[in-house]
Amino acid sequence: MAVSYPQIVLFGDSLFQGAANLEDGFCFQAAVQQPAYKSRKFKFTNLPPEVLRRFDVVNRGLSGYNTSNALKLLPQIISPPGPGVPKLAYLRKKFILLGANDAALPRPVNNQHVPLDKYKQNLVSIITHPNIAAHNPKIFLVTPPPLDELKRSEVDLGVRKHCVSASYSEAVRQVAAENSVGLIDLWKALMYLAISKTPGFDSSKGNLGDPETGERGHLESLLPDGLHLSAEAFRVFYDVVKPHLGQEWEGTNDEERVGYVLPDWKVAPWLEEDELKP
Repeated sequence: MAVSYPQIVLFGDSLFQGAANLEDGFCFQAAVQQPAYKSRKFKFTNLPPEVLRRFDVVNRGLSGYNTSNALKLLPQIISPPGPGVPKLAYLRKKFILLGANDAALPRPVNNQHVPLDKYKQNLVSIITHPNIAAHNPKIFLVTPPPLDELKRSEVDLGVRKHCVSASYSEAVRQVAAENSVGLIDLWKALMYLAISKTPGFDSSKGNLGDPETGERGHLESLLPDGLHLSAEAFRVFYDVVKPHLGQEWEGTNDEERVGYVLPDWKVAPWLEEDELKP
């Protein structure tokens, strides 16, 4: 039987679906799977240990999905351990990024909106779902990023609001704290960077991307269409995820290859007929 790799699962909407894209020389999913090459000549001590030989990174980003879609179809996405279940279904870590679509305003056609209280309830139901709990993974909830309403109103006027989207990000913080799961605050990471790169912006008056301030600033580079992440934004996302990768092998000698699913080439077995004979 084939050997099983533990999984890091990226579960969410288009923001995770887009994490598989290569843009401006960067791909979030590839960076999680295989951090920048560590040569013997150059030591990058801030990089997490190699994930590739220890985990599979599985992308379950589903464009347009809200928490109701995700919860309804979760049994088709994550199976519980059991006979006949491929062992690759066993997961070690799960990053959940949902809410950007839940926060869209109600519409009679192509509606994605889920009310805030129901959104929080759905998040709790996802992170406590029996199919997930059976694997006992480390769960991280990710806040939806800021919404640049100034730009987004050019694309879908009246469908999304900055202040409404921010309330859904705050709900994620609350659910993470109340349920003792990890939190990746993508909203704060992107907003703080955008403000720091927008000279003269007075954050005491509000946020970038909010009609109340009327200024996009550096969000224009981070959220080109007002909603989805640029390569620069995905790099920021990776920087806040990176500390949670490789904790299992922290402090071990890299040469020992602790946690490798299959052995290092120096100790991997050979076919008997191919071994050198004394």
